[in-house]
Amino acid sequence: MSNKAILTLCLAVCLVFMVVCEEDNNPSEPENGVKADPSFAQDIQPIFTAKCASAGCHNVISASANLVLVEGEAYTNLVDVDSKQESSLKRVKASDSENSYLVIKIEGTQTNGTQRMPIGGSPLSENEIQLIINWIDEGAKNN
Repeated sequence: MSNKAILTLCLAVCLVFMVVCEEDNNPSEPENGVKADPSFAQDIQPIFTAKCASAGCHNVISASANLVLVEGEAYTNLVDVDSKQESSLKRVKASDSENSYLVIKIEGTQTNGTQRMPIGGSPLSENEIQLIINWIDEGAKNN
């Protein structure tokens, strides 16, 4: 094998290791592709806009449970606000997705007879739900 071939092979191996190491050192992108620390404005609000507010349920005209999820109002209507349907819970309890009524509603695990959100539409995808859970568990930041 020539010196040029050996050098090319070594460079290729080094490049592969660099790519693998870079992927392993990116903690914000777990294996399932869902951001570990999502942004409210870039990642969460678009879900609310597309699946909740635009669907006609949680907009300024018809706000089910007095919950408006349009841009500019969603955050203040969710975080640390008592649930209208389950008064012992907050709609979003920062850093505690398991006790956030929003998660219970989008997962469909409520026991009070209410329906899974969004009513009349397709449920949120597992990735969308996980993104919301991650946002809450990371402190439900308004970023």
